[in-house]
Amino acid sequence: MKDTYSGGCQCGKVRYEMSGEIGEVLACNCSRCGRLGTLLAFVPAQDFKLLSGEGATTEYLFNKNAISHRFCATCGVESFASGKAPDGAEMIAVNVRCLDDIDVDSLQVKKFNGKAY
Repeated sequence: MKDTYSGGCQCGKVRYEMSGEIGEVLACNCSRCGRLGTLLAFVPAQDFKLLSGEGATTEYLFNKNAISHRFCATCGVESFASGKAPDGAEMIAVNVRCLDDIDVDSLQVKKFNGKAY
């Protein structure tokens, strides 16, 4: 059974729900994630529901332009991004630091060398 989590940006304009299991999270060291300190969990797009903030986000693309980084235009927090998995499936990368009631210190963190890409 999948758990349901709620999250969003700091000011509350962007809110969403995701369903899934959060076991291991990814800490990427690419030029963006490394600066932001994101911890990422990946879920299929159908397990993510944007509740509010569609018009309140700004998109940022870099490197291969494969990931749509969405951040709140008001507070600047990037709470999620979207892209495709290696198999072509639509995926959402959720910044677990933006989920309500998550103890990030209890999560298993896997390091990913995004600088190599």
